[in-house]
Amino acid sequence: MNTINFIVGNHPYTRALFFLLLAFLIGACSGRGTDDGHAHGDEHGHEHGEGQGGSITTLTKAQIQSINLTLGQLEQKELTAVIKASGRLKVPNSNKANITALYGGVIKTLRVDVGTSVRQGAIIATIVHPQFIQLQEEYLAISSKIALAEQEQERQQALNAGNVGALKNLQNAETELNVQRTRKASLFQQLRLMGIEPDKVSHDNLQTELAVTSPVGGIVSHVYAQLGSYVDASSPVAEVVQNNQLHLDLNVFEKDLPLLSIGQRIHFMLTNNPNKTYDANIFGIGASFEDESKTIPVHCAVSGDKTGLIDGMNITAAISLGEVSSTAVPNGAIVDAEGKSYIFVVTDKQPEAHEDEHNHEEESHDHAEHEHDHEHETASHAHAEDVLNFEKIEVVRGPSEMGYTAITLVNQIPKEAKIVTTGAFFINAVLTGTAGHSH
Repeated sequence: MNTINFIVGNHPYTRALFFLLLAFLIGACSGRGTDDGHAHGDEHGHEHGEGQGGSITTLTKAQIQSINLTLGQLEQKELTAVIKASGRLKVPNSNKANITALYGGVIKTLRVDVGTSVRQGAIIATIVHPQFIQLQEEYLAISSKIALAEQEQERQQALNAGNVGALKNLQNAETELNVQRTRKASLFQQLRLMGIEPDKVSHDNLQTELAVTSPVGGIVSHVYAQLGSYVDASSPVAEVVQNNQLHLDLNVFEKDLPLLSIGQRIHFMLTNNPNKTYDANIFGIGASFEDESKTIPVHCAVSGDKTGLIDGMNITAAISLGEVSSTAVPNGAIVDAEGKSYIFVVTDKQPEAHEDEHNHEEESHDHAEHEHDHEHETASHAHAEDVLNFEKIEVVRGPSEMGYTAITLVNQIPKEAKIVTTGAFFINAVLTGTAGHSH
């Protein structure tokens, strides 16, 4: 206090001014210290907080593979005006066949199972029966009978020419020769139908097995026989269908019939697998009700990819009522956050860089950090091809049908841009930090 008295004196006004100035200086210093601490804390929290922040995030190829992330492009779909219908996939009778044996026999080998792909003429089974050997034996014997009949005909012709033979005997000889020749021609064709080459039949080469072949190429849908079972011409061994000729039979209600026309586009999905959609076009509309269901059958030709489609599968379809299409993405490509919807697009942009403001660390470790930055740049260049950057793009949702949702882009993107079709939720979690602590 004596020191203060010495500096400012005892005048009340001077003393008040001194203490006011002192309080101002102390408050300023205190405020600065508070601001510095706040700034430091803010940056530390920003730099080490959860999530990458901003609108761009990076995933490694290992992360992409672990979440089964898939990419696609924006598509054009008719989602605004549709009729929903149910139906079933069907292969026309002209594109399916029962594989049968022309002759009865016992199944010795069976070379196919349900789902096996076969080509036309492929051997699917072999059968055995003593009758096969008997026919070949008879074919060999008929040649000897024809030779004897020819000799008898020549003898009777000679006798008849010398007026010492009866005309009746000559006629009988000629008839017998014709009968034997007809029998040989019949056996020849029977052996051909059995798959046996008649010219190769000999006493030392009698075929004991017959091959059962497929009349068409396709996929085996049923196998009716088993090893050791007996089959005849009326018992099919297996059924083959040509799935590439799949048709779609829809059941449409009477009130919707006036809205349909030939050539109209159909989008459909399997009832048990709604994750993939297929396309078809109407080529025929029924003229009568289907049983007592009060629905009319509508026949459609499946177009494009038919992978995974099998005769008899149940489907759910959406019939487009107009050619007005809109930009659409799979439902799984959209994520919602803070009342808005987003998709993710592959981009060449880089995530926002954050400056390090810990000045006391920079000053004490300047050289070490320089070397670290150099190593980091080298590593980044080496692994640049092992990562993908994704940008968060805002969209406005439209109607949803058949696993797709119409969208309107708030900001336009290139037409050829790759978008995330599955795995968008994980990318958003990484970006927002809800997937765990991220540096």
